[in-house]
Amino acid sequence: MRIGYILSSEEYGPDDLVAQARGAEAAGFQALWISDHYHPWLDAQGESPFVWSTIGALSQVCRLPVTTAVTCPTTRLHPAIVAQAAATSAVLHGGRFTLGVGSGEALNEHILGQPWPSTSVRLEMLEEAVDVMRRLWRGGFVEHRGRHYTVDNARLYTLPERPPALHMSGFGPKAIDLAARIADGYILTRPDGDLVRRFRDNGGGDRPCQGGFKAAYATSVEEGTRIAYERWPNEALPGELARVMPSPRHFEQAVQLVRPEMMGEHFVCGADPDAHLRRISRYVEAGFDEVYVANSGPHWQGFFDMYAEKVLPRLG
Repeated sequence: MRIGYILSSEEYGPDDLVAQARGAEAAGFQALWISDHYHPWLDAQGESPFVWSTIGALSQVCRLPVTTAVTCPTTRLHPAIVAQAAATSAVLHGGRFTLGVGSGEALNEHILGQPWPSTSVRLEMLEEAVDVMRRLWRGGFVEHRGRHYTVDNARLYTLPERPPALHMSGFGPKAIDLAARIADGYILTRPDGDLVRRFRDNGGGDRPCQGGFKAAYATSVEEGTRIAYERWPNEALPGELARVMPSPRHFEQAVQLVRPEMMGEHFVCGADPDAHLRRISRYVEAGFDEVYVANSGPHWQGFFDMYAEKVLPRLG
């Protein structure tokens, strides 16, 4: 079981993200996720640095494997550009880079003015984008005239020794089945064993499954709950709202429906290591191979100290 740390680009600036990567490695975490956003979900989170710049900086301060969780290579950035960014990141990280992809959210992808497609069209776009990127990673010139993308006589000259692994996030049955068919691994942010089994049974086999959850470290459960509620009430929004709302101001309106007591289902709040171990065990029981945890709020050094002393040693 690999335990990793999540770098939340929506909440921290690039300097803090780099410092947290150092802290995660020193504490004994084994890998990193990093989110890829143009906007934060809410203004209270307050950040959104360009992820590819941060990934380059990470390569100079730590040796942990890095996965984007997740990048949408279909709308805001053309897949040929994402392929170049991922290849360069894999070179900088000595092959320890995984491109995590998904079908995206309107929050980030609408910014250039394109219509926001239906789920089925977004998945169709994602499948074509993955094919384009893998062809570019194989080297040589690529010509592509597809339904959604055109690549004209393009070649990547800076390539890692091996193409980056590509993992895919998915929540609905169509997305999970696509991940099982085209991805090297599966990404999910809830401990749902049924979804993991669907991925494995429909072609995913023994490919790695990565899961992630959020925490708000503080001296008390009450303070941690306050931090989680102030910064991440969007985590408690139901259904597909997070996929279709285009602006933080729309999320500000929607989270008026969220109450502080709802945060405990989505966050581990406070400083009890047993609470973290219980949440990790839910992912283990659901069949995940790797579990990643984010910390929200200003007390991330305390979070790292707790994991170094009281959580990671108990996980072996």
